[in-house]
Amino acid sequence: MKDHLVIFDTTLRDGEQSPGASMTKEEKLRVARQLERMKVDVIEAGFAAASPGDFDAIRSIAETVRESTVCSLARASENDIRRAGEAIKPARSGRIHTFIATSPIHMEKKLRMTPDQVVEQAVKAVQWAGEYTEDIEFSAEDAGRSELDFLCRIFDAVIKAGAKTINVPDTVGYNVPGQFSATIRSLRERVPNSDKVIWSVHCHNDLGLAVANSLAAVMEGARQVECTINGLGERAGNAALEEIVMAMRTRQDIFGCETRIDATQIVPASKLVSSITGFPVQPNKAIVGANAFAHESGIHQDGVIKHRETYEIMRAQDVGWTQNKLVLGKHSGRNAFKTRLADLGIVIESEEQLNLAFARFKELADKKHEIFDEDLQALMSDEAVAPEKEHYKLISLRVASETGETPHARITLSAGGVESQSEADGDGPVDASFKAVERIAESHSELLLFSVNSITGGTDAQGEVTVRLAKDGRVVNGQGADTDIVVASVKAYINAINKLVSKPEKVNPQV
Repeated sequence: MKDHLVIFDTTLRDGEQSPGASMTKEEKLRVARQLERMKVDVIEAGFAAASPGDFDAIRSIAETVRESTVCSLARASENDIRRAGEAIKPARSGRIHTFIATSPIHMEKKLRMTPDQVVEQAVKAVQWAGEYTEDIEFSAEDAGRSELDFLCRIFDAVIKAGAKTINVPDTVGYNVPGQFSATIRSLRERVPNSDKVIWSVHCHNDLGLAVANSLAAVMEGARQVECTINGLGERAGNAALEEIVMAMRTRQDIFGCETRIDATQIVPASKLVSSITGFPVQPNKAIVGANAFAHESGIHQDGVIKHRETYEIMRAQDVGWTQNKLVLGKHSGRNAFKTRLADLGIVIESEEQLNLAFARFKELADKKHEIFDEDLQALMSDEAVAPEKEHYKLISLRVASETGETPHARITLSAGGVESQSEADGDGPVDASFKAVERIAESHSELLLFSVNSITGGTDAQGEVTVRLAKDGRVVNGQGADTDIVVASVKAYINAINKLVSKPEKVNPQV
């Protein structure tokens, strides 16, 4: 039998550390449910000590997820670990992932601790974690630039203290595959009781080598890979889950292990994370890019027609790419609507929410004859399904745009239940509309990103707009979808402003 490779997904923790990739608790729950459906082994749900909002999100995921282990990150401090322990307490299977820096530069410049002090603190951290769970993971932050002798010493100590998973992170993406695999091989040979723990790797993509380094480590006996959907993560990102999983599956002749991942859920997970974070997937991205299975060259097309495997090493269907099919229409009933949402992993919390969502579905069906799964995902991404969270609501919008004339927008918003109107000129219809909204909302925020993507094909496709705003150190994403791009843009802008004026949450775990 082949070894089992543990897939540790950190989209909700390390992925969320991408500036602007913050998620609300509800959005984190949606992603966690999709990860569970995909059969991810471990879901790192967040950093419990980072903020009350992160603690609450982890606890909610721990209460909801039953088929995956739910994990919280914690620094090697008593407060961090106790917060993590409390957050994962409701989980059927919970893990605490504690870490401390081990490279000379980190110990001297950041921690201002001696190596002896670092080892002592690491052992204490594992012992504190043991009061809450037996599933303890220890990470040596910046292991990729740490001295091998010191890594052997600290790993030996934490294994004796009770750590069950030892993680070797290339925190700054500094390593190359040959070097990193040699490090894993040496650690497994030199650390006492190395056969009693699972060896894990967590690689960053600063040099574009995160997946290559991770796979090289697997070749040397690592049996857990820490990764994210779409390779999301701070700086250049993390190893991409979809690439790790499909490399394992496609090259069974090379790797002596396999995952339990349901690969047909990869593309739905990719689309969900992309829509929530506002980070689009590049068309030529491996596995989940729109062109990943497209063939333009006549030679390639001819080969694929004659025999698919001439130019395709995987089937598109195996990772979740399927031909869009009509699932609902204007004559569909509430039960069919709710059932399809459940199939997509979207949970309706109340009858009121269902009524609002169904009404918006009917409105969309009047504009767009064919309703695809992607349309439903976008529909439910809109915060309008949770009216109690909205301070500003779009009532009406009129935009005039004509060649040679200055675009003009007139808007009516409900602000705390009171309707207000404003008008503004702009460089274009979207600019004019945003200025009109700003005259009412007075958010005084900075627009960092304005992105438009087509949700499905066809001229009647919905446009999905992401707006990223920054104010006083907070960064929020707003999403909006409509068959009218200007309306979708205004929805996204208002959605982002509502997040700014709502109860302040941590936006980035680093802040």
